[in-house]
Amino acid sequence: MAAEFELNAETRADLGKGASRRLRLHADLVPAIIYGAGKDPQSLSIPHKDLMKATENEAFFSHILTINVGGEKQSAIIKDLQRHPSKIRIMHADFQRILLDQAITVEVPFHFLNEESCVGVKTGGGQISHNMTQITISCLPGNLPEYIEVDLEAVEIGEALHMSDIQLPEGVVIPALAQGADYDQVVVSVNINKRAEAEKAADAAESDDAPAAEE
Repeated sequence: MAAEFELNAETRADLGKGASRRLRLHADLVPAIIYGAGKDPQSLSIPHKDLMKATENEAFFSHILTINVGGEKQSAIIKDLQRHPSKIRIMHADFQRILLDQAITVEVPFHFLNEESCVGVKTGGGQISHNMTQITISCLPGNLPEYIEVDLEAVEIGEALHMSDIQLPEGVVIPALAQGADYDQVVVSVNINKRAEAEKAADAAESDDAPAAEE
């Protein structure tokens, strides 16, 4: 069952850094803003514990959210989340309203499949290198995936999968690919395990240097 996220929020009229600081310190609220869909931006406050719990789920960042603003439910996606540099604390959140008939641009995570059975690892002794862990996609809200699967089973040693090699769900595109071949970045590759090769070479050298057994 797909995850669902609904956050209760209240509008706030007291703006500015001082007001935001008071929200965080005294009311345990997170200052936020919601904008887009042809409507005026609204400054909001959201209970910190509710937002923190929601962000513990990876799907929160690539999912259509319901923001309940004083009883009015608005569909949105998270566009920015500011965290405290040293404390477990969310400092600010930006939400973008969505319309079902308008494409949205969202970052979604990769889920890498069959790493243990990857040909380049299992038979070639290679090492998997993850060059990207998430990707920016564009689609209608109804086609938004929680993640993109990347199957590594058939990838051999010395091979790489680029963005253009990834099988995308229906209705999903990668905007970067429209900019040309130079933007077709490597997502994941299977490389020679240099450390294992070096250890193997060292073992072989020790065997060659060992004195022959006397007869």
